[in-house]
Amino acid sequence: MRKILTFLGTALLAFAAGAQTNVGDDLPDIGSPAQTMMTLEDEYQIGRMVVRGLRDQDQVLDDPEVAEYLQSLGSRLASEAHDGVQRFTFFAVKDRAINAFALPGGFIGMNAGLVLETKNESELAGVMAHEIAHVTQRHIARSIAAQSRTSLVSTAAMLAAILLGAAAGGGDGAMAGVAAAQSLAIQQQISFTRANETEADRVGLGILARSGFDPEGMPAFFETMSRHAGSSELNIPEMLRTHPVTSTRIAETKQRAEQIEITPNPDSVSYALSRERLRVLSTPAGKDPLEYYTAVIHSEPDASSAEIYGQGLAMMVSGRADKAIGIFQRLRDADPTVMQYHTALGQAQLKAGKGKESLATLEKARELFPRNVAVTVRYAESLMQTGDSKRAHEILLDLFNVVPPTPEQARLTALAANAAGDVADSYFYMSEYHIMSGDLPLSINQLQLALAVPKITSVQRARFQARLEEVQQAMPKRGARRASTGQSRLQDMN
Repeated sequence: MRKILTFLGTALLAFAAGAQTNVGDDLPDIGSPAQTMMTLEDEYQIGRMVVRGLRDQDQVLDDPEVAEYLQSLGSRLASEAHDGVQRFTFFAVKDRAINAFALPGGFIGMNAGLVLETKNESELAGVMAHEIAHVTQRHIARSIAAQSRTSLVSTAAMLAAILLGAAAGGGDGAMAGVAAAQSLAIQQQISFTRANETEADRVGLGILARSGFDPEGMPAFFETMSRHAGSSELNIPEMLRTHPVTSTRIAETKQRAEQIEITPNPDSVSYALSRERLRVLSTPAGKDPLEYYTAVIHSEPDASSAEIYGQGLAMMVSGRADKAIGIFQRLRDADPTVMQYHTALGQAQLKAGKGKESLATLEKARELFPRNVAVTVRYAESLMQTGDSKRAHEILLDLFNVVPPTPEQARLTALAANAAGDVADSYFYMSEYHIMSGDLPLSINQLQLALAVPKITSVQRARFQARLEEVQQAMPKRGARRASTGQSRLQDMN
């Protein structure tokens, strides 16, 4: 439900926070409103630029277990969207505010606070299906194409001022920003995107039902959002909220959902465990996540396995990993089919200084869950901390030859290569990290360093040189569109 205005505000917030990006240079040259719609390559570049800004602000939650769940759930929904062209990337945001957003290029962010607020998996899937619909219907691209390049940048700058003023608690600054924004006809743009909400609701309901979820999860969560309207800690004006929910919209979505006959699938174990993982990992600085679980388990003698799992995670991040080991062992022994119990146990053992036990736990997990991303990443981390970086590098390369890595996983591969003494490969994978993060100049710098390493093999030289040429072709040029061939290849590789 992210409107284009909020996307632009987010992008400029990243720049205001110190991201090394120039708006005028990095935004694609889309010409005048009458000339053209944005290409998919343009959308991808803009979306990646915003995600890079979020990463620069440390807002993206790079946890392999959570990332795997969100990507799996999102891909399941996207497969029912009947769009064979659009690629989707789903990621978690640390923010406890109830929000989700779709960016150009199929990037969909889910705030930790939103996931925690859902009561079941169908509610979460309903939000994701709605965001997927925004992307497949190209609502954001239409909004951008309706503006000239100058309008795009000036509107973004105005929204950045509004959001920065609101974040600082300055009511006067926020109100001044609103007045200026209205002079730029922002109300008209918001009305346009609100009209898209109805279409996204309708298309999203179909996606939700075809994926085996309860379509009533969508209006149910709309009601939750409606109850929270106006309770945000940020004083952002209602008309600039990313989720404008009205009683009419809720009623219409309910009516459509009731007309769909389906027997929904039960919630997955991964949904419940991911909620607790997000609860712990998004705990505000200065607060002990264990306090929540102590209260819950004290008041609920029959606490769920997910809550017990969360308690173990809270112990682990609070410096009590030795006590968490017993919790995760009991959970794993009770149900060894749950991947998250194995990885949590391996993590706890490693944090408690039991490296050999951690390796044994994760080696067994690799047998049960071959080429599972979370298991492989945790095993690689354990190998690196116990002094076998060469083996860590090998298993990460084996995995990522099959499964595309996230930026943080590419960075982990670079660290493993460096620790193993393979400096050239370390530069290469840092280049991949920067490509995925949207920083092509830094990527080029890393590839040039890789090529300058003495005694690289002929195979390495050919690979590094070919990648360098691809990145150079994909670099933006002033007054011209990006070279679509080079950019397409970069998309395929990421």
